[in-house]
Amino acid sequence: MSPHPTTIDLIVLAGGRGSRLGGALKPAVEVAGRTLLSRVLDARPVARHAVVVGSPAARPAAGDHAGAALNWALEDPPFGGPVAGIAAGLTTLAANADEPADWLLVLACDLPWGADAARLLVAAASALDTASLTAPLDPAPPAPALDRPEHDTVPSVDGVHLVDASGHAQWLAAIYRAPALRAAVSRLGDRVNGASMRELLAGLNLDGLPDESETGTDVDTWQDVESSSNRLTHANPTEE
Repeated sequence: MSPHPTTIDLIVLAGGRGSRLGGALKPAVEVAGRTLLSRVLDARPVARHAVVVGSPAARPAAGDHAGAALNWALEDPPFGGPVAGIAAGLTTLAANADEPADWLLVLACDLPWGADAARLLVAAASALDTASLTAPLDPAPPAPALDRPEHDTVPSVDGVHLVDASGHAQWLAAIYRAPALRAAVSRLGDRVNGASMRELLAGLNLDGLPDESETGTDVDTWQDVESSSNRLTHANPTEE
């Protein structure tokens, strides 16, 4: 019998105050003629279900993806940070899916190349699943405890995140095993509001994926908007 196909749900975090953009609604900021939110939602086809966590004011910024079976959510209270946003996204996905996904793709809305990042991350998750399926069914029994090195076993990988050229882990350009991420959110309980991603992910075993093509480049300032627009325009002259 063939294995059950891997399922992926998508959480796009589109909250935040846009303080470094002068208070602009970040999902609606345009880069090379398209909003940031519409660009990251180009990743929608890789997912079974998708939820955008952000203000209702951001909905028009979804552009052509607005009717692509999107769910919407908002952390309570608003501006509670990315962990609160993930918690809100998980709640909405649970209410709209018959069963949980195997993996959760988490993307910030300020990633102009978010769809490219998604493809890399999904491929990495697929490779992990393939490796687990091809592992020997009857491995040799382990050596007695006294003869086995202390760190003999390799823990299961709970997720994969991009790592930029400076070595910075990009936890909002990542894919996580759904049970592991849900458990992490549950562990924080009512402390999700204002919690850091480091707090959320503490205890998870994550792999870093070098982002050699800079698909995780984000947009925080107007200078970033300009540089990303130039890069997109030069890469694809049809971009306006």
